[in-house]
Amino acid sequence: MVTVAGIYAYAPAIAALPLASFLVALFAGRWLPKEGALAGILATGGSLVLSAVTLVELVLTGEGYDERLYTFVAPAETFDLGFGVLIDPLSAAMLVIVSLIAFLVHVFSLGYMNDEGEPGLPRYYAGLGLFSFSMLAFVFASNLLMAFVFFELVGLCSWLLIGHWYREAAPPSAAKKAFLVTRFGDYFFLVGLVGVLATFGTARFAGEGGFPAGPTPVSALIHAATMVAAGVFLLARMYGFYALLPTVLAIIAFTGGFTALFAASMAVVKDEIKQVLAYSTISQYGYMMLALGAGGYVAAFFHLTTHAVFKALLFLGAGSVIIAMHHEEDMWLMGGLKEEMRVTYLTFVAGSLALAGIFPFAGFWSKDEVLFETLVHGLGANPLLLGGYLLGLSAVFVTGFYTLRMVMLTFHGDPRTDAAADPHGVGWNVKFPLAVLGVLATVGGYLNPAPLAKLTGAEVDFLHRYLDGPASEELLTSAHHYGDLTHEWAGYTAGSVAGGETATMLGGAGLSLALALAGAGTAFVLYRGPDPDRHTEALGDLRTVLVSNYYQDEYQVWLAEGLTLRTAIAADTFDQGVIDGAVDAVSSVSLFSGDRLRRLQTGVVTNYAALIALSVLLGLAAFAVVGGWL
Repeated sequence: MVTVAGIYAYAPAIAALPLASFLVALFAGRWLPKEGALAGILATGGSLVLSAVTLVELVLTGEGYDERLYTFVAPAETFDLGFGVLIDPLSAAMLVIVSLIAFLVHVFSLGYMNDEGEPGLPRYYAGLGLFSFSMLAFVFASNLLMAFVFFELVGLCSWLLIGHWYREAAPPSAAKKAFLVTRFGDYFFLVGLVGVLATFGTARFAGEGGFPAGPTPVSALIHAATMVAAGVFLLARMYGFYALLPTVLAIIAFTGGFTALFAASMAVVKDEIKQVLAYSTISQYGYMMLALGAGGYVAAFFHLTTHAVFKALLFLGAGSVIIAMHHEEDMWLMGGLKEEMRVTYLTFVAGSLALAGIFPFAGFWSKDEVLFETLVHGLGANPLLLGGYLLGLSAVFVTGFYTLRMVMLTFHGDPRTDAAADPHGVGWNVKFPLAVLGVLATVGGYLNPAPLAKLTGAEVDFLHRYLDGPASEELLTSAHHYGDLTHEWAGYTAGSVAGGETATMLGGAGLSLALALAGAGTAFVLYRGPDPDRHTEALGDLRTVLVSNYYQDEYQVWLAEGLTLRTAIAADTFDQGVIDGAVDAVSSVSLFSGDRLRRLQTGVVTNYAALIALSVLLGLAAFAVVGGWL
C-alpha cells in the first residue's frame, strides 16, 4: 500500500536542507567560519540522516510514497502537470547514495579548498549546496517534467562548479563545453517530454496513471553520484517504458558495451590522474547502460551503487595526492608516495581493485552481474546483446591495465620529483572520507552477491529482494514487473552454455576475473621498478589517436565550422533571398497597386460621375461583344 503519512512527510526536507546551505553560503558565507563549509556539512549531514531514516522506513513497512505537492495543470484538463515526491526502493536508495557522497565531498573540501587557502570559497560552497539540492530533488521527482526542471539545474550547477577557477584559461573553457554538450542532450530530453505528454497526457513515473575540470571534490561529486549518474537513474526510473521497445533496448545495450571499451581505451594513455578517472567514469556508465539494455535492471543499479562509492573514493584519493604534490596532476612527476601517504594509498588501492573488478572488492560483484545478465539474454535470442557482451568483456582487460598503471605511476617506484620526495601532509578532513569510502569499496559488493545466492541457495541477494519489495510492486516499479515486461514485449529469455545457468555464471565470472587480472598484471610488469618507462609510446600512431581522444574535438570543430556554419550561411541566404524576397515582392506589388488606385480617389464629384459613365459604357461594350450585337 502507498502510504501518505509518517516520516515521508519530511522527504522534501532532504533537498531543502542543501538549498538552505546554498542561500547561507551565498549571502553570508564570507562572514562565517570556514566561509560556508560548515553550513554545507550540516545540511548534507541532515539530508543523509533523513535519507537513511526514509530508507529504513521503507524497508520496515514495505510502503512507498507518491504524493503531489503542487499542480500546474489539473488532470481533468489537457495535461497532468505538477510537482510531487515519489519514494520507492529505487529513489530511497539513490537518496542515501547522493547525500552520502555530497556529505563526504563537503568534508573533504575543508582540506582541499579551505586548508589550501583557495579563493571564492562562499561561491564554491553555494554551488555545492545548489548542486546537492538539484540532484536530490531530481531523485525523488515523481514525474518527467519535474525531473527535467531539476536536471537543468544540475547542468547549470556543473557549469558553475567546473568553471570555479574562472581566472585560469582551462576551467571556463571546460565549463562552457560541458554546458553546451549537456544542453544539446537536453534538447532531446525536452522533445521526449513533449512527446510523452502528447501521447499519454501525463508524465508520471509510477502507478496506474503513469506510462510504462573544476576542483577535484567537484569531480568526485559530478562523476560519482550526480550529473553523470542522472542519465542512468532516469533510464532506470523510466524502465517500464523502455521495456516495451525491444529494438531500442538492444541498441542501448550495444552502445553501452561500445562506450565501455571506447572510453577505456582512451584512459590507457592519459598522464594526468584525474583524466584517467574521468574517462574511466564514461566507461563504467557504459556498463550500466549495457545492463539496462540487456534487461539487467538490478545489475545496472547495483553497478551504479558500487561505482558511486569507488569512483568517489578514487577522485577524492586523487585530490589527496594532488594536495600532497602541491597541485601537480601529472603521474609521471609522482612516484614513491605509498610510504608517505599510507591512508591514501591503502584506500586508493581498494578503490582501484574495485574499479578493475578484482575479487572480492565491490566492482567485481556488480560488473560480473552486468556481464552475466547480458550474456544469458544474448544467448537467449539477441545477437546485438552478444555483441555488447563481447565489447564489455574486452573492456575488462583494458580497465585492469589502466587502473594498475595509474596506481604504479602514482604510488610505486622512486620519487621522480622533489615534490614527490617530500609531499605535503593531509589532515583528518581528507583521510576520514577516504576511510569511509575505502571500507565501502571493499565490502559493498556483498550487497548483492548473486553467484553466492545461486550456489548456496542462501537469500543473500539483498539488493534484488529490496528492489522487488512490496513498495515497488504497489507502484509498478519492481524488478519483477520489469522482468515480466522485457520477457513479454522484448522477448528476453535466459539462455546458457553447456552445463546450464550455474555453469554459465561461474564460467563468465571466471573469464572476466581472469581478464581483469591479466590487464592488471600486464601493467604491474610494465610499470614496476624504480623508474618506469613510457611504454605506451611504443603504440606509435595509435597512441597519438588515443591521446587525441580519437580526434573528437577536431571533428566537432570541423562539423561546426565546415558543415554547420556553411549550412547556416546557405540557409540564411535562402531565407534572405527566397523567403524574404517573396514576402517583399508581395508587399511591393500591394504598395504599387495601392498607390495607383489611390490616385483615382480625387474627391471631385464630376470625376466620379465620369468614371461611372465610362464603366457603364465599357460594360455595355462587353455585353455587345459577347452577345454578338456587333
